Amino acid sequence: MRNDGLSNADFQRLRSLVYSESGINLGADRRVMLEIRIRRRLRKLDIASFAEYCDFVFGREGKQRELTHLIDAVTTNKTDFFREAGHFDFLASKALPELTQRHGLHHPLLAWSAGCSTGEEPYTLGMVLNEYALTHPGFQFRILATDICTEVLKKASLAIFKSDLVAPVPHELRRKYFLRSRDSGSDLLRIVPELRERVEFRQLNFMDDDFGIRETPDIIFCRNVIIYFDRATQQRIVRKLFRHLAPGGYFFAGHSESLQGMDLPLTAADLAVYRKVP
Repeated sequence: MRNDGLSNADFQRLRSLVYSESGINLGADRRVMLEIRIRRRLRKLDIASFAEYCDFVFGREGKQRELTHLIDAVTTNKTDFFREAGHFDFLASKALPELTQRHGLHHPLLAWSAGCSTGEEPYTLGMVLNEYALTHPGFQFRILATDICTEVLKKASLAIFKSDLVAPVPHELRRKYFLRSRDSGSDLLRIVPELRERVEFRQLNFMDDDFGIRETPDIIFCRNVIIYFDRATQQRIVRKLFRHLAPGGYFFAGHSESLQGMDLPLTAADLAVYRKVP
């Protein structure tokens, strides 16, 4: 492989392709990141240069075979268990009691983690919802977890995490919802089967006109996701998400994200928490 770098022309071509296919807006400051990540693809595909890679991606065969890998390469998958923990406190103390009072305990609640990355968020949701179920007999729930990146979905479905990643989970929940490896020297833990069975993982591209979701979630977590899109794309994405959200349902955004000025049927419920107006 030659040592030539990613030219500005090829960066612009790839940037436009990524934007049109995924809505992700790659600023000039992410050029180095893109070059580093594509270099891994060059080694894997045994392609000699970035220019050759671009010719491959824009060819008919390349678009079919490589586009998913390119999107995987540009997505950022930073997540943690109990990230922005106040949201989970609000969910347990305010949102769930309000929803179950309105719908009844036997209404099967659906929570959607949109942009689930490697699974920490949907499994955190699972722990919180299951703890609520233990004190509210009859309460039923399911979790839908989606992401555009196929690689993180594979990792998420395995539900295996290093012990340092599990550190933010409270001790009692760690004991209850994680299994240690039989190998005494391993630092890996796995989510218990009864929680894994509650989570369904699907690939989803926010640019698709039809998300293919026929269910109506009562709760949507879409946090620290729309920051990677320009404002016009953010509005299109959030409007589509709100169309799926049940009336009276709750939408959780990232602390650095705002839905103000988007002309949506919502009311602010807490910090970066919104309720869809019934």
